[in-house]
Amino acid sequence: MTPGRKFQGLWSNADFRRLWVGMTVSDIGTNMVAVVIPIMAAVELGASAFEIGVISAVEFMPYILVSLFVGAWLDKRAKRPIIVLADVVRAAALLLIPVAWWTDALTVPGLIAIVFVIGLCSMVSDIGGASILPSLVRRGELIEANSKLEISSSVSNIGGTTIGGIVIQVLSAPMVALLGVVTSLLAAFSTFRIAKRDERPGKGEESILKEMSGGLKFVFGQISVRTLAITSFLINFFAFVIEPVFLLFITRTLALPPFLIGIVMAMTGIGSLVGALLAERVSALMPLGKLLLAVSAAIGINALLVPLAVLTARPLAVALVIFSQFSYAVLVIIANVNVRSYRTALTPDELQGRMNASVRMLVMSGAPVGALLGGALGSLIGTAWALTAGAVGLLTVPVVIALSPVARVRSATGSETAAPPAEVR
Repeated sequence: MTPGRKFQGLWSNADFRRLWVGMTVSDIGTNMVAVVIPIMAAVELGASAFEIGVISAVEFMPYILVSLFVGAWLDKRAKRPIIVLADVVRAAALLLIPVAWWTDALTVPGLIAIVFVIGLCSMVSDIGGASILPSLVRRGELIEANSKLEISSSVSNIGGTTIGGIVIQVLSAPMVALLGVVTSLLAAFSTFRIAKRDERPGKGEESILKEMSGGLKFVFGQISVRTLAITSFLINFFAFVIEPVFLLFITRTLALPPFLIGIVMAMTGIGSLVGALLAERVSALMPLGKLLLAVSAAIGINALLVPLAVLTARPLAVALVIFSQFSYAVLVIIANVNVRSYRTALTPDELQGRMNASVRMLVMSGAPVGALLGGALGSLIGTAWALTAGAVGLLTVPVVIALSPVARVRSATGSETAAPPAEVR
């Protein structure tokens, strides 16, 4: 280390550190609150199963309903103050939970409305953070940057849910919401301290509808970005085909006790952390196209291990399920880091907001449809066959990649494949 130099790599970039701190603290708060809100609804407010389902779904509805508008809006404005504002508004929304609770004014419809506002603010912060990142780091540093953000996201997921659970037991559910207020304000403060001011593009003469369609035109007009958006949609869609029947499979078909179920579910967080730690090193081992082919094929093959568990002795079945959960999380995070970095490198700065919003809308739209299909398949053909169908679906992803130019890409910097952007007027 150079004498007197405190940080190495991207850690020496003060603005990236501030963005990283802001996003990490925000993730911790989000995961803490994700634990408490369904519990408050069920235990304290007596919410029905349907109402709890609505509460769980409404947080993600902004991605489907207004993400295109938000992306177009962000591309015409300086992003840093908007991220700060979103974090402050989220803090105010979270503050309403303990205030309404202590004044006996909290109701299920009110909680649903608050969760929608929280989800909206989180979406703005998420898209804004992804869009401002390329202005803070060089193209060649995107994999390192995304790896560091994924590591902190994985740690925040594990730490946030753990802290939330402990606070509920030791203090009360409203106190978790108050901690969420603090983390949101800390995130806002850290983002506010970013020194570099992203340029505010000219407003132009185009309507917001044309601006919104510009993001979709770019995503579908640039063949590599289009391919990555389609593969991300397919992975998310078939993952949600699997998700609703997986818990039934391990609780009823395999009849695992609560202790082993807890271990199985914990593997996702642990695997995500390991994947984030390995992503940068793995990306250096082979060209990007071959890496994405190998990882996507491994994701599908790995998913087949779960239904195959019914054909094995119980100890091996448990081992297969635990290994599958862990390795699936590792593989998905490695894919996410590389795909996000390459997609960002291919996108002009003035389209980052619209590109990120368009991709998130497309990917998120597969979740509810996939979950409904998975539930229907589980009821019609059984959980093992439903899981098999989801795994076979995941195996279409490497086929899509193999038939596209992405399979021949060497670097996630996009330097050898980036074409002039599609006209998005």
